[in-house]
Amino acid sequence: MATSETFQKGRELRRQLMGDAYVERMSQTVYGDPIMKKFMDVATETVFGALWTRPGLDLKTRTLICVVSDAATARTPELAIHLRMARRQGWSEDELVEVLLHLSGYVGVPLIREALLTAKEVFAELRREQP
Repeated sequence: MATSETFQKGRELRRQLMGDAYVERMSQTVYGDPIMKKFMDVATETVFGALWTRPGLDLKTRTLICVVSDAATARTPELAIHLRMARRQGWSEDELVEVLLHLSGYVGVPLIREALLTAKEVFAELRREQP
């Protein structure tokens, strides 16, 4: 199957945002399933290839938008992915924790408690992955 230029850009950007090792691990686990592979192909083209490559915002800002959106809507699995991406784009653990704490006044303490528990797990995982 031929891939579009948008798909190619999306695939490259996804690897840049998440890292090769993480993308490979997800390809072998979650996206190894034929149904989920179809989902990732669509997301690669439409989300990463079309949205994330648009001009106007840098990748660091885009990752923070995703973290805020995920925390505010209790999208815990997505939050874990986007926290990882945000760290790779230069946001520090302290900055991301502060963003989440700030949100508690606007979206509620229970949502942010869950988000912080997710952040704690992601940050620990990232530290374990460092050489």
